[in-house]
Amino acid sequence: MNAPPLTPTAFSRPAGLPMPLARSFVTVVLSTIVLIAVCAVFAPSSLSWGALSGSLPFAAIIAIVGLGQLLVVQQGGFDLSLPGAVSLSVVVATHYPQQDDALLFQAVLVAIAFALAAGVLNGLLFSVFRLNAIIATIGTNALLYGAVFAVSGGVPSITTELLAEIAGGETFGVPNSVYFALAAMAVVSFVLKKTVVGRRYEVIGASPSAGRAAGLSVRTHQMMAYVFAQLLYCMAGILIGGITREPTAFQGDSLLLPSVAVVVLGGTSLLGGRGYPVSTVVAAFFLNQLSQFALAVGVPYSAQTIIQALALGFGIGVYSLRWTLNVRKSTG
Repeated sequence: MNAPPLTPTAFSRPAGLPMPLARSFVTVVLSTIVLIAVCAVFAPSSLSWGALSGSLPFAAIIAIVGLGQLLVVQQGGFDLSLPGAVSLSVVVATHYPQQDDALLFQAVLVAIAFALAAGVLNGLLFSVFRLNAIIATIGTNALLYGAVFAVSGGVPSITTELLAEIAGGETFGVPNSVYFALAAMAVVSFVLKKTVVGRRYEVIGASPSAGRAAGLSVRTHQMMAYVFAQLLYCMAGILIGGITREPTAFQGDSLLLPSVAVVVLGGTSLLGGRGYPVSTVVAAFFLNQLSQFALAVGVPYSAQTIIQALALGFGIGVYSLRWTLNVRKSTG
């Protein structure tokens, strides 16, 4: 009796283990291990605890925005309103309280309200009015940056002591932002992989027409993608407001490319469908550590965008090559 073939998306695990191990997870973990080995040989300073404790908060931020972008990419879109969304959350969290800890909770609620409004707007433009996701989210991004200037005037503000303690502090020697990223990953992963809503969400992302034929509420699920993505961007922006004591009004500008890169490196198809939250978070650490390695060996900071673009190209190339090989084997 012939053994069943491996699927394109998973490795078989030993008997008795409940779930297959996603190939995307194996790929990004192996890539991370190789990168760590290279760092240990050529740039050991990038693996010191001092370097890691300084860089892990930013890896956590990339992971959180990557999870938000993941939700949108699963529905076959891109969210280009991310920079404005993160920047608005930053300025609301830092300007609204005016260094008064008592007003921080209200500032967080205002930031969440902006995020919900932006998510609903994106969802309506994409799912109801059928606008292209890129065009719709670019328009929303312009509106969000208008709100950024209205709140801040383009001038940075010092964060509150409470926010700095929560977002920029450490617990058991680990930056608090890492715990926020792990919590976001756990929630997104559980909803997508362990609930009926998550399974329907992935089905609709893979084929909206099939979802409609099955009687699923396609527009509702697509709108949910943008709303929850904005909430994750909001979380990232508030954390940045505490990690960086005097953040600029344009903190989100540098996060768009990394958010797409970690989604691709995590194995999620740009055409929509199944997503891999855990792989996306691991990819965020990989991308951040790659940047730290580049800095340690003397690559200027101005080249970070090139490094991120190369990582994005690497992810697309790896998964495209594997898919091509699988197709050839199945037709050979």
